[in-house]
Amino acid sequence: MALRLRLCAVLVAGFSVAAWASDVPPKPLHLVGNHWTAWNPPATNPPDAKIHIVATGDTLWALAGSNLGNPYLWPQIWEKNKWVLDAHWIYPGDPIVVGVRVAPAAAVGAVTEPSPTEEVAAAPKPAPAPEAEAGPAAAAPAEAEVGAEANTPVELGSESDIYCSGYIGALKESFRWRISGSEYDSLTPRLSSLNGWETSKGLFGPDYTIKYDLSVGDVVYLDAGRSSGLSPGMLLTAVEPRDKVVHPENGKTLGRFYAYLGRLRVLTTLDDRSIAEIVQGCVGMRIGAELVPFTPEPVPLARPPLPLAVNSMPGTALGSAPTIVLSEANIVTMGKDNLVWIDRGDDDNVSPGDIYGIYRPSRSENPPVPVGELAVLSVRPHSSLARIVDSRYPIYIGDRLEPR
Repeated sequence: MALRLRLCAVLVAGFSVAAWASDVPPKPLHLVGNHWTAWNPPATNPPDAKIHIVATGDTLWALAGSNLGNPYLWPQIWEKNKWVLDAHWIYPGDPIVVGVRVAPAAAVGAVTEPSPTEEVAAAPKPAPAPEAEAGPAAAAPAEAEVGAEANTPVELGSESDIYCSGYIGALKESFRWRISGSEYDSLTPRLSSLNGWETSKGLFGPDYTIKYDLSVGDVVYLDAGRSSGLSPGMLLTAVEPRDKVVHPENGKTLGRFYAYLGRLRVLTTLDDRSIAEIVQGCVGMRIGAELVPFTPEPVPLARPPLPLAVNSMPGTALGSAPTIVLSEANIVTMGKDNLVWIDRGDDDNVSPGDIYGIYRPSRSENPPVPVGELAVLSVRPHSSLARIVDSRYPIYIGDRLEPR
């Protein structure tokens, strides 16, 4: 994935621009020193700061990758260069502070990986916490409102939004590993069928288990081991294939929704079997869940634009605009903080941190109605996960989008 931050390398005159429209260059350009720019770089830079002079082809995404070791940390560079008012546009000759000290993005549940031959000890299950004495409740920290400070980047979602959501993939994806059993399958007595007892499978799983929905701390067994690429310490994400996703406008099948169930850590591997522990749970995990390698994704940061005005008009026709195609838990009426999926992704120049205005096409010849905004959290080749960050009216599947 790449954040497509466009670069203006020539002087452009006589163009119009919509506020915060990243696809249209800002104006007017003016001469600063020996180069043209839309911004006002500071006359002096912070002491001991590492300065990079922008060259043709540079982007904040690429600068974060080469200087911070992770392109997803581009908002950290943007934060140190607040005079850049639109991160999509930097100009050859602009002095960018890139020597920013940041903590690496935390990988939730990450552990130090041992050698492939080393076993990992299972963590003991925590004892129940004692009841707290009654007392005044601690005040919860106020959640930062998106757009509260136009100049301050804010997190556009949470880790659970990304790791406990899912993605739209191919109708039939192949998985290398799956959960084949749990420690609870062997805790009931084995009864002989000669005495009239038989094992049967119930609605949720085999009737001999004492627990169907598995949670954090439970030990499970995998149907693959060293020969299939598993090793102690590996983190895996449990995935469950669900319904097909159909485009609300043209009726075409976009793929299938794959829900994230939680995360496992491999403890021990044999040649064709493994023992693992659930280290993070979203919903009850069951036998048969498919497994993929866990990939950390930092929560994107952004300096969002001002909310859409009530008379805001999209710059292009909405007939072929990006569209909301799926909602979390198939919610019909959505609002702020709900998660949705859109029919554009990495192959369509969509990147984590992008902001879109949400519009409802009119049923007559009247202009479309601005109903809210969403922010992209995670992208796939042809679809993206997003969070609604503002809503004037209820939002529905089929509403159209325009980049801000």
